[in-house]
Amino acid sequence: MLPPSSFEPLPQHEQKSEWRKFIAGFSYAFSGFWYTVRTQRNMRVHVLAAIVAVGAGIYLHISAIEFALIFIAITGVFITEMINTVLEVCVDLASPTYHPLAKIAKDVAAGAVLVNAILSVIIGLFIFLPHLLALF
Repeated sequence: MLPPSSFEPLPQHEQKSEWRKFIAGFSYAFSGFWYTVRTQRNMRVHVLAAIVAVGAGIYLHISAIEFALIFIAITGVFITEMINTVLEVCVDLASPTYHPLAKIAKDVAAGAVLVNAILSVIIGLFIFLPHLLALF
């Protein structure tokens, strides 16, 4: 059966079903985030660093723009860590035994997280260093 055109309203029972699917999507997404936090040591380190960065931002009264940059950096690291986790799980599923190409895939994905984490540290230094130096 073809989906209804975008101009035709869905029947009432299908609207409720679509709403439930939409809400369920959030549940799945939070479950995926929580899986990464529970199973990946580096993600827990990233979460701790994010809490420290936000706390430091509050303590140092950084500007809204600076907070936005900090949140972009935090989110970037979280996203790359989660994509790294996805790739590792998929590689393990496809290649349960050691394979040099599987190692390369995992190493490159981990490298992406490292590059993003380094960028986040640099952003943090640009934002926090002037505020910290002003304290002394």
